[in-house]
Amino acid sequence: MSARPVLGDWEIPNVNAIYSTEKRTFSEFQVPGRSGSLLQDLDREPLKLAITGSMYGEESRDEFLQQVREKFLAGEPVTFTADILTATELQYVVIESLKFHASGNAPDETDFLIVLRESPPPPPPPDPLGGLDSDLLDQAAGLVDSVTGALDALDALGDMPDISDPTPPLKDTLSGVSDAVSGLGDITSSIADLFGGNE
Repeated sequence: MSARPVLGDWEIPNVNAIYSTEKRTFSEFQVPGRSGSLLQDLDREPLKLAITGSMYGEESRDEFLQQVREKFLAGEPVTFTADILTATELQYVVIESLKFHASGNAPDETDFLIVLRESPPPPPPPDPLGGLDSDLLDQAAGLVDSVTGALDALDALGDMPDISDPTPPLKDTLSGVSDAVSGLGDITSSIADLFGGNE
């Protein structure tokens, strides 16, 4: 191969072939009385890659297995580059599966199959205030400042008198008025007698 595939920072050695699978998903709707079906495009599926090759000798095999299994066990998306990916949007992949084959007919040779699956990075979290007008945010900030200023002014006035129940001082005054008014009944009767109210 003219250029070896690179998985993250590791150049995969002894590669024999690279296979790429790209597929779109469609939802089919059958229409009665019409030949054929309507297809709704549900966009493409994640791209898959298969890499095959062989390792020779115990030292090269052990080093290869250590490198590839570390990336597989981490399960984190890594970059991948290869000539076969020209004109694709592939950026990150994860190792989906690993297969190894050793045979007694060739004891120094170990075949491998690495299956990669496209794994785009997740989108950034949405901004909960992204849809608000910046003028509204400025006005809200101004309102908060005004309320804070008013509270500070009230604190500066010191202790305020308790005006929760103003009636206790008035109760004694009202009782005196009631006593004075209670005698009006007798006066009214006397006036009525003077003017012949009982005739």
